[in-house]
Amino acid sequence: MIILLLAVFLIGYTAIALENKININKAATALITGVICWTIYVAWSPDKRVVEEQLTMHLGELSGILFFLLSAMTIVELIDAHDGFNIITDRINETNQRRLIWIIAFISFFLSALLDNLTTTIVMVSLIRKLISEKKQRLFFAGLIIIAANAGGAWSPIGDVTTTMLWIGGQITTVKLVINLILPSVACLLVPLLIVSLRLKGHVTRPNVENTSVKNVTLPIQQQKIVFFSGMLILVLVPVFKTVTHLPPYMGILVGLGVLWVITEIMHGKKAGSERQHLSVSQALQKVDSPTILFFLGILLSITALQSSGILATLAGWVNNKLENEHIIALCFGILSSVVDNVPLVAAGQGMYSLEQYPTDHSFWLFLAYTTGTGGSALIIGSAAGVAAMGMEKIDFFWYLKKITLIALAGYVAGAIIYILQYQLFH
Repeated sequence: MIILLLAVFLIGYTAIALENKININKAATALITGVICWTIYVAWSPDKRVVEEQLTMHLGELSGILFFLLSAMTIVELIDAHDGFNIITDRINETNQRRLIWIIAFISFFLSALLDNLTTTIVMVSLIRKLISEKKQRLFFAGLIIIAANAGGAWSPIGDVTTTMLWIGGQITTVKLVINLILPSVACLLVPLLIVSLRLKGHVTRPNVENTSVKNVTLPIQQQKIVFFSGMLILVLVPVFKTVTHLPPYMGILVGLGVLWVITEIMHGKKAGSERQHLSVSQALQKVDSPTILFFLGILLSITALQSSGILATLAGWVNNKLENEHIIALCFGILSSVVDNVPLVAAGQGMYSLEQYPTDHSFWLFLAYTTGTGGSALIIGSAAGVAAMGMEKIDFFWYLKKITLIALAGYVAGAIIYILQYQLFH
């Protein structure tokens, strides 16, 4: 069963990577792969009811991610429909590619710590569409946004799902996480940023904003500001909602979407039908990239099948037996997170090592937060941020592999070196 499961996963993974070569949408491949993996698992399982319960449990977790993604993308689309991003783009007058990429990267880095890497990527990729008309230029910016968002999320307990897992599990605390990972995370961003900025030349061309909206009506600046700041405030308050209520993040963003829905309905209640429709949440939902959400579902179903069958735990155990150094183990977990989802890897790590063995804020847990948070940048489908950007900008797997992977790995290694040097100096 294990060999068959791995074979199906690798074939599906390869087909996703070759999407542009075989002309089959990656969402279709991911869905088929996910269902086949679970079919194989249940076929070889002696207790079908246990497998059904595992699938139901995982589907509950996956639905939270999917609802979060759907709501975040809807809020972004609604802001865009109200020309809300013009509030930022009108203030970014820089057209020089080198200077602009530094601005975008650092906004992504710090925004990711406040929101999370997935939401930040959705917002920033939408933003660069307003700033850069040339597709080839946007791709490099999107690549740096992925790296910056993942690096920014690694030093915040709410910036990445893995840091949140470790935080809730008691393996790390907020103060120690920020103190120990802020410099490695900055290094993880600076090295790729320096490399890419040296390659970029010339200026970007702004898109023609004349009649960019279907409605062909210029909204009052007050309405633009209301929707923009309301939407951004909702995204920022999601982690606060989670901390106060102890409910999952998707509950916070769902209620936020409902609030923004009410705001826009009140704002446009007296407008003509066609204009009101264009500015409504229902229209924004139609513009959301549904294949990206289905791709998420398929790829995560595949990963959960590997997790439930024990393959990931076995792999983690093998790594532990072969590599005795805790820093090398964490580095390997980070590299693996670019191939498989970092969530089950961190979950496996939490199951493998107890708090008696590695107490709260132990170097292993802090370094694991860095490696699994940033290692996924090495591949376009190695992180939620990468998958979101891939769907929004139609980034080719092999383009990212050729142009960004080595750059991302250079940043990953640089941050790891900074962390280990810190450890040697202060411990």
